[in-house]
Amino acid sequence: MKIKNINPVELEINDSNDVKSSILPRKVAVELEDSVVGEIGVSWGELNKKELKETGETVVYGEVHVNDYPNPLIEQRADPYIYKHVDGYYYFTASYPLYDRIILRRSKSIQGLTDAEEVEIWHKHEKGIMSEHIWAPEIHFIDNHWYIHFAAGDRDDIWAIRPYVIECTDKNPLDGRWVEKGQVNTSFQSFSLDATTFEHQGERYLVWAQKVKEDTISNLYISKMDNPWTLKGEQVLIATPEYEWEQQGFYVNEGPAFISKNGRVYISYSASATDDRYCMGLLYADENSDLLDPHSWMKSSNPVMESNHHEFGPGHNSFTVDDFGGDVLVYHARPYKEINGNPLYDHNRHARVQQLLWRKDGFPYFASPGMRLENTTLQAKAIVKIKKEDVVT
Repeated sequence: MKIKNINPVELEINDSNDVKSSILPRKVAVELEDSVVGEIGVSWGELNKKELKETGETVVYGEVHVNDYPNPLIEQRADPYIYKHVDGYYYFTASYPLYDRIILRRSKSIQGLTDAEEVEIWHKHEKGIMSEHIWAPEIHFIDNHWYIHFAAGDRDDIWAIRPYVIECTDKNPLDGRWVEKGQVNTSFQSFSLDATTFEHQGERYLVWAQKVKEDTISNLYISKMDNPWTLKGEQVLIATPEYEWEQQGFYVNEGPAFISKNGRVYISYSASATDDRYCMGLLYADENSDLLDPHSWMKSSNPVMESNHHEFGPGHNSFTVDDFGGDVLVYHARPYKEINGNPLYDHNRHARVQQLLWRKDGFPYFASPGMRLENTTLQAKAIVKIKKEDVVT
C-alpha cells in the first residue's frame, strides 16, 4: 500500500533555551488509499536552535520508518500472541504443533522473535484435565505478576476443552516458576476456549468463546473479573455467528482480541471453519458504554480480513505495538488452500504480523493478509514555534 501524504507536525513551545529533538513525536500520521490513515515511526534531524531563538520558528525534517517484518514471522505457531512489556521485551506465545506444551520467546524487537530462543514453561498433564489440546495461550502482566490464559482438554474426553490459568511471580517468565491457578469459573461446563483478558476504565474483563451445553454453535461471552482466574457477576452473550461468512463449515465466533482507540473499544474475532474459509470479524462499542450490555455492541456485517491468493485462513489475532508505539496486527495464516484431513492438525498456520491501519472515521483497517506499506521518499516535516511572547527580538 502506497503512502500518499505525510501530515506535517506543528508544535508551539514556551522557551527555546532547552529545546531538544526529543520533544518531537516518535510517530507521524500518514494518509494512504481509500480514506485510510496510519501512524509510522520517524527519526528526526537536528533542530536549528539558533534559527528558532532568533525568528521564533524553525522547520525540521525526519525519515519515516516503514516496518519490514519477516513473513511469516514464525512458522508453525498458530494462535499467536505478542505482548510488549515495560522491560522493553516483546513476549511471544502460541499454540505448539503437538498441542502438548506452552512456549515463550522474547526479544527486544518484533523481528528478533523469529530467531529468539524458545522455552517450554509448562507441559500438559499425563492424564485428566489439562492433558490434551493445549491451545491458544495468551501472556498477560497483571498486578506485577505474569499470567497465561489457555485452553485444554482431557485425555478421557479430548473435546472437553475448558479455560485455565497459570501464574508466575518471577521477573523473567521464561525461567520463572509457573503455578497452576485452575479453571476459570464460567457458569458453563461445556466446550470453551480462547479466553482473553483486558482492563478498561478501571475494570478487568474476560471475553471467551463458548458452546452452550451440546450446542454446535460457538458464541462470544463477556464478564468482569475478580482476579485473573476468577469471574464475578454476569456472564453475557455479546456475539453469535449470524452471517453466512461466520457459518462456513461450522457456526463459529472465537479468538477474541481487544483494542481501544478513537472513542471506541473493539473486539476482533475469528469465524467459520479453520481452513481457507476462516476469517476475521469485528465487534465495537462506545468506550463509555456498559460493556456487559449486549445492546452496547455492534458487529460488522462483513469480514475485516479474509483469505487472498497467497495467505489462507487468516485469524486468531492479537494486537501489539511497534518500537514507535504504532499498532501492529498479529495473526496466523497458511501459505496454501488445500488441506488433507482435519485442518486443526495441519500445522502450517504460521504466525504473521503487519501494521494495523485506521480509517478516517476512526475504525481499524485490517487490510489484506500480507499487506506492506511501500517505502517512500516522502519526508516527515515538523514546524516548531515559540509562543509570541517568548520570542527574542
